[in-house]
Amino acid sequence: MRLTVLVASLATVTFAHAKPGVETVATGFERPLWVGAPSHVKDRLWVIEQVGRIWIIDAKTGQKQPEPFLDISSQVRRKGNEEGLLGLAFAPDFEKSGRFCVNFVDRDQNTRISRFVAKGPDFKSADPDSQAVLLSFKQPFDNHNGGWIAYGPDQMLYVGTGDGGAGDDPHDNGQNLNTYLGKILRIDTSPEDSYQVPKDNPFVGQKDAKPEIWAYGMRNPWRCSFDRQTGDFWIGDVGQNHWEEIDYLPKGKGAGSNFGWRLREADKKNPNDKIGGPAPKNDVEPVYSYAHGNKSDEGFSVTGGYVYRGPVKELQGRYIFADYQSRRVWSFVLKGDKATDFKDYTDDFQPEGGKLGMITSFGEDPSGNLYIVDQSGPILRIVDK
Repeated sequence: MRLTVLVASLATVTFAHAKPGVETVATGFERPLWVGAPSHVKDRLWVIEQVGRIWIIDAKTGQKQPEPFLDISSQVRRKGNEEGLLGLAFAPDFEKSGRFCVNFVDRDQNTRISRFVAKGPDFKSADPDSQAVLLSFKQPFDNHNGGWIAYGPDQMLYVGTGDGGAGDDPHDNGQNLNTYLGKILRIDTSPEDSYQVPKDNPFVGQKDAKPEIWAYGMRNPWRCSFDRQTGDFWIGDVGQNHWEEIDYLPKGKGAGSNFGWRLREADKKNPNDKIGGPAPKNDVEPVYSYAHGNKSDEGFSVTGGYVYRGPVKELQGRYIFADYQSRRVWSFVLKGDKATDFKDYTDDFQPEGGKLGMITSFGEDPSGNLYIVDQSGPILRIVDK
């Protein structure tokens, strides 16, 4: 009787102190940059390789399809470290239409937003010849290409673009409404042949402004997300010399928002006195920022993440993000417009028998499971240990 009670007590203590961890789902990718799946698919994951390939893997075994879902490597420019195939978004009606969009830098150094069609009935491959170019615009330098795309809860396609590169945004693209660079764009891709500008975009009909712009003042939004439960919008914007930032817009809010770059770096004046200034009109301050450095709460290049809505109870409702350079993973809970209850999960998320590499992205599946994309090749799933 005493032994039974003791075993039960130990089991209770062990469960109470259980922590989240990770398991390796798949390995062997060449510079993977994204993982995810269409809303109706629960047994497969799509993985982007920066070189220009997209693979489908079995979500349970990690086994890769013999042939890529799509291979456009012949069209993709990879001269710069930040160039390549950078984003993927499945159309809201993908289950019926097989339509999806990608964001990549082409051989002429243009950012290209293209739509493709996958072949039914199970959409295991896409037709490269089905490409329809929706948007194309020149990149003046080989960094700060942004690259994130996703469909929002309004079924519009959102596109994150960097300021064009170099330092201090030399062309002042972030504050210039007559360029696609340094922006969050919003377009309607439902037309068969091209796209439409949503009538409620904030700069429709305004002279010297691109009507596709939803928000501006971005430096290099590297990984954004929509909260699957609330529809709120999260942005990880990479800083320059001193600060990294996480930005936030409630669902349906924020049209015409200005995130401040190049006048501001996070919520601080740009230290370059020639261009730094006070917060501009319609300024949106970050809900969290962190300094450059080597301390446990510092880093050098933010990788935006997701609000966790999966099965691990301890993580539910927490915004999970990382730093690419320092290889650290953190989280916080947003209360009002303030980040609270900051936690460091770096040690918990070390894979068995290895170490976290540079985290290029997070990903989410239809069940709310969250994945970590390691640039060196592995795809990890966050689990309850």
